[in-house]
Amino acid sequence: MRAQVLRAPRQQLETADLPRPEPGPGQVLIAVRACAVCRTDLHILDGELTQPKLPLVPGHEIVGTVIETGAGVDRFAVGDRVGVPWLGWTCGVCEFCRSGRENLCDNARFTGYQIDGGYAELTVADQRYCFAIPAGFDDIAAAPLMCAGLIGYRTLRLAGDGERIGIYGFGAAAHIIAQVARHQGRRIFAFTRPGDAAAQDFARGLGAVWAGGSEEMPPEPLDAALIFAPVGVLVPAALAATRKGGTVVCGGIHMSDIPSFPYRLLWEERVVRSVANLTRADAEEFLALAPNAGIRTATQTYPLADANRALTDLRRGALQGAAVLLP
Repeated sequence: MRAQVLRAPRQQLETADLPRPEPGPGQVLIAVRACAVCRTDLHILDGELTQPKLPLVPGHEIVGTVIETGAGVDRFAVGDRVGVPWLGWTCGVCEFCRSGRENLCDNARFTGYQIDGGYAELTVADQRYCFAIPAGFDDIAAAPLMCAGLIGYRTLRLAGDGERIGIYGFGAAAHIIAQVARHQGRRIFAFTRPGDAAAQDFARGLGAVWAGGSEEMPPEPLDAALIFAPVGVLVPAALAATRKGGTVVCGGIHMSDIPSFPYRLLWEERVVRSVANLTRADAEEFLALAPNAGIRTATQTYPLADANRALTDLRRGALQGAAVLLP
């Protein structure tokens, strides 16, 4: 099969012909139809996430068709369309798994990081961490739901029930979660790179009541802020924009160092918290909600062979929505 392979950190992906993977017990073999490109992929390529298997096939926003099942598979059959997210395997026995917090599993393995992912024609996945795709989404539209949507949804949920939601970094996750928040009757305040008029217009087009640069203060105090840009300096900026008792949620897996800031920004019972991975319950809940919320994903497609170009465009901030690779 054709695949894009990372041989070592801080190198470009290489095109490779790899052996056809075989599904083991509890696994399904999937013909990849689309795989979205995530900023986490950049963190892996750049060596900021330090424990990848190497060589590695990246990609963890996978949509495809089951073409073979391993022993004991009972959730899916050949011909089923499934999505595969970042969290790819958990032990089921650690204290986190046993308490409904499998996203914190001590032994977790992740798709496109410790498990070969979707930058390929074929991939193998644990049936427990595959999910049926809503019929209203084609393969390309569905791919960003598997991380930008899922992690974004968990981030929004952990922000609480406030009405005024700030979103810092208006990319793939933000453009999906803005639609969810609007469906829930909330108001969105979008923060982009300073001077990025195109991203601000994109946010307004998705219903943001205000859009400006990340250095600006919103016209009203925020009830909560979601940070999707991997920029630590945004944490004190978001705290400064958030009302008493508000919450700032860091939605990324990696962020540059958070600078020191005066205690007064945190005082008055403001909260800063992170989001780690997802649970299967998150996935089932979000994928049931997405059609009802009228979610529409903005995508730009690239041939699988152009994975490096897609990653470069993501790094440059040249995308509105999500890049999606097509085998």
